[in-house]
This record gives sequence, C-alpha cells and structure tokens, in this order.
Amino acid sequence: MIKRLAVWVFYAVGALAIAYLALYAYAMSRGQPFVPGDPIHIFRKPDAPSYS
Repeated sequence: MIKRLAVWVFYAVGALAIAYLALYAYAMSRGQPFVPGDPIHIFRKPDAPSYS
C-alpha cells in the first residue's frame, strides 16, 4: 500500500515539474521573463483596454 502511494506521489511531482517547465518554455517563447510570484498573463495583454 505504501509503495503504491509512493509511486503516485512520484508521478505527481513529475507532472508538476513538467507543467512548470512547459509554462517556463511558453513564457520564454513570448519574450516575457517568468519570475515566480508574478501574475501570469496568458489570456489578456497588459496594455489591453479595460471595458469594465
């Protein structure tokens, strides 16, 4: 039982690492530096007009 849980934890950590690397690669391809803690602007440009 513990061995199975350890395998799932290992997979989860690996998936998080791959997701972080994919996000980093996406941010680098857009030319914007990725700094942990900064908000991620994926769907909206920072200079877009505000309609609210």
